[in-house]
Amino acid sequence: MKQYKAKDIRNIALAGHGGDGKTSLAEALLYMAGATDRLGSVTEGNTVCDFDPEEIKRKISVSSAVAPFEYDGVKVNIIDTPGHVDFTVEVERSLRVLDGSVTVLCAKGGVEPQSETVWRQADNYKVPRMAY
Repeated sequence: MKQYKAKDIRNIALAGHGGDGKTSLAEALLYMAGATDRLGSVTEGNTVCDFDPEEIKRKISVSSAVAPFEYDGVKVNIIDTPGHVDFTVEVERSLRVLDGSVTVLCAKGGVEPQSETVWRQADNYKVPRMAY
């Protein structure tokens, strides 16, 4: 297994409201980086991040999942966080170890309540973030 220096590791969360595409974005990043050979689908229940039987059954993330890939010599740990308000504590835990966060917004639904919540949580931990 390849070893990385701490300066060459980035922990980036995908956060936002449920159903806004966080897991799908994680799948696309993994595929484009060559970490997987296929795009997983939440609908088909074959994603890298939603592997728990309950997540597959409900078609939502229940716990945070880490999916690593390498980009330009840097190890990027994508942390796919749940979007449902019942699992907010999972997002809170992830925010403590992040280098940055991407708040994923639905183009149709816009900024929804949980999107605002995770943005404020990132404020509390002073996590740099951007909207996607």
